Amino acid sequence: MSAPKGRGELRDQPRRTRTGPLSEPLAPQLAASETDRIIYDLTGIEHQFDALLDELPGISIRFALKACPVGEVLRCLAARGAGFDAAGPTEITQALHAGAPADRIHYGNTIKSDHDIAEAHRLGVRTFATDSVEDVTAVATHAPRARVFCRLTTGGDGALWGLNRKFGCAPDDAVRVLVTAREAGLTPAGLSVHVGSQQMTGEAWQQAIDTLAGTLTALAGRGVVPDHVNLGGGLPALGYRDRHGNPLDPPLDKIFTVLREGMDRLRDLTSAPLDFVMEPGRHLVADHGAVRAHVSRLTRRRQPDGTDAHWLYLSCGKFNGLYEMDQLTHRMVFPGHPETEEHVSAIVAGPTCDSDDAYGAGRYPVRVPASVTSGDPVWILSAGAYATSYMTQGFNGIRPLPCVCVRGQEGHH
Repeated sequence: MSAPKGRGELRDQPRRTRTGPLSEPLAPQLAASETDRIIYDLTGIEHQFDALLDELPGISIRFALKACPVGEVLRCLAARGAGFDAAGPTEITQALHAGAPADRIHYGNTIKSDHDIAEAHRLGVRTFATDSVEDVTAVATHAPRARVFCRLTTGGDGALWGLNRKFGCAPDDAVRVLVTAREAGLTPAGLSVHVGSQQMTGEAWQQAIDTLAGTLTALAGRGVVPDHVNLGGGLPALGYRDRHGNPLDPPLDKIFTVLREGMDRLRDLTSAPLDFVMEPGRHLVADHGAVRAHVSRLTRRRQPDGTDAHWLYLSCGKFNGLYEMDQLTHRMVFPGHPETEEHVSAIVAGPTCDSDDAYGAGRYPVRVPASVTSGDPVWILSAGAYATSYMTQGFNGIRPLPCVCVRGQEGHH
C-alpha cells in the first residue's frame, strides 16, 4: 500500500468529502444519456479515497467489495493501494482480478462453509474474520496456520442499518475465540467492530473504541497480543436526504476526531505495534455514482384512507438500482424543470408490481415538478453504493441498469 499523504496536504483537486455534490464528470454524462444507466465518477472515488487517508494517516483500506462490485471501480481502488473486504470466494476472485494481491484481501464474512474456507485458502487468502469457536475450528481445519480476527458485537444505535443481530460476539467470548484459535495453530491476529451502515454519530465509534480497549486488555491477560484492529465500515455518505427531503448532515469531523484519538488510545494499550484497518464501502462510492432514469407517470390517486395523493412512477426502483429506498431518500434532479416552477408533494415509486417498490414503502412524499410527463429524464444522485450489487437480474422483466464509468468528459463501458 502506498504511503498515505499527511493531513492537510494540498491536492490537484478539491476534496469532496464535505459536500457530496454532483461531481463535474457526472453532470455532462447524465445530460448526454438518452437511456437509463448508472454512472460512476472514478476520479471522484479516487479523491475520496485520498481524503480518507488524509483524515486517518497510516490506516489500511480494505474496500467493502459488496458496496460496488464494478470491475473498473475495483481496479481504480486497487491501483490506489486499496485492499478488499470480501464476503466469499467469488468476491475474492473479483478482488484478485482487479489487481489486488492476496495479502491485501481478507475474508470478512464470519459466516462461511467449509468449502468456501478451503477455496479462499486455495486462492491465497490468509486472513479470516470469525466470531465463534465453531468457525475457528473450521478455519483451522481448512485453512491451517491462517490468521483470524474476531468481530465484536456493537449496539448499532445511530446507524440507518444497525447490523447488530447476525454478527459479532461479546468481549469475553472474543477472548475465548482467540485463545482457541491460538491453541488450534492459528494466529489470533486482531479484533474488529462494525458500528452499523451509514453511522450518523460519533458516540457509536466512541463506544466501539471502549469495547475494543477492554477486550485488548483482557486478551493481554491471556497472553494474546493482536497485531491489528479492524475498525470496520459505517463511515457515512453525504448526499442522502431524510424523509422530509432535507440533507442528512453526518458529523464527519467529529467521527474522524474520535477515530484518530481512539487509535492513539488503543496503541498505548499494547506492548507491540498495532496496525489499523478500515472497511469503507458507501463512504467511498455513494456520492460518486448517479442513476439516469426517466418518468413513467405522475398521477393523482385516491388513497385507502380517502385522501388524495400524487404518485410519481419512475423507470428505476427498489429492484433495479434503488434497493435502499425504504430507508433513505436520494436527491433527484429533473432537467428542464427549474426550481421556480410549481411543485407537488408526491410519493416516488419504481416500476414493478411489488408494493415495497416505493420510498418508505409509499409513506414519504418528495417535492416533484408538477409538469413532469412520461419520458422526462430524472437524475438520482448519491446512488453509487449497493445499486449494482442489489440489482435483480430481471424482476418483472425489467433489465438491470447498464453501468458506465467516467473520467472527466470521457466515459466507457
